[in-house]
Formats: sequence, structure tokens, C-alpha cells
Amino acid sequence: MRKIIEYVLTSADGVTSDPVGMGVGKHQDDAYLRDGLGLLEACDALLFGRHIYEDFAALYGGSTHKPMWSERLTEMPKYVFSSTLDNADWGNPTIVRGDVIPEVTRLKEQDGGPLLILGHGRLGETLLREGLVDAIDLTMYPLLMGSGDQFYFRAGQVANLRLAAVKTFSKVVKLTYEVEK
Repeated sequence: MRKIIEYVLTSADGVTSDPVGMGVGKHQDDAYLRDGLGLLEACDALLFGRHIYEDFAALYGGSTHKPMWSERLTEMPKYVFSSTLDNADWGNPTIVRGDVIPEVTRLKEQDGGPLLILGHGRLGETLLREGLVDAIDLTMYPLLMGSGDQFYFRAGQVANLRLAAVKTFSKVVKLTYEVEK
């Protein structure tokens, strides 16, 4: 069975909305970018909700944002869960309609490498709540935002986590947690 990994960028006070707008890029060194590329190469496909897919399409569709990641992100198969998205034209997308839980369960049951969720939105919240997320890579940035959407601090977002790894880079820390089932 495949695993689902959620990869989330957060400020020190837990804000996850608009990481590019938070200025996280100035804190990402080459070692951090290589580590992220290793994760992208280890995973077989991406899972997106509509909003985060559109954000990534705007960043990577024809631009030079993070050139080290751009080619891999564009070529990876993508499952975009949306009942409203009519057209998805950035890199290998499949629009998935209907109930998310049985569709993601079906994808997990297939042979292959891990599935990756980039960013934290309603899709990640739903999959965590339903016990489908297996690991969370949480990269913490040395920023205090004071406001914005916060990571997992919502009703119904209860999970027991086990710290599996800690990686430190020149300006950020990546915590890898396994979700206890």
C-alpha cells in the first residue's frame, strides 16, 4: 500500500497560508532545496485540491520559480480533487470529481511509491481527519506572521504524531512526523 506524505511550510507561529508571500524563499538554502527534490523524486504522484493546484500552476507553469524543483513538479502525475475545476493544463493533471475519501483510498491501494500533498488546505485536513495521511513533513521558518491560516488548529484535527526525523538547514528546520494509526 502506498503512503501519503503531506509537505507543509509554516511560520514559527503556525501560519501556512501564502508561503511565497511570507518570503520563505530567502530562507531556503541549496541543501534544503536538494532535500525537497529528493522527496519529489521519491514520490510517484501529487495530490492537490483546486486552490493549491492553481497556486502551484501559477508558480511553476512556464516560470523559473525554484528551477531545481520545476521540471520534476511539472512532469509528475497530479490528481486534482475538485467539483468546480473545468480545465487544468499544468503538467499531467487528472481532475477527480466525487467523494475524496474513496478516490484517495483507491489510489493508496495501488502499487507504487508515495503520494505527496504539497501545502496544507482542505484536502490535507480531510485526509488527516480520515486517517489517510501517513506522514507529515513540516518545515518551520524563522518568521512570526501574527495572522493567517494556521496549520491543524481546527476542530476535528486531532492526530497522534511520532517524531521520525529532524533535519536542520542553515535557516529552517524540517520535522518529519509519522501519523499514529
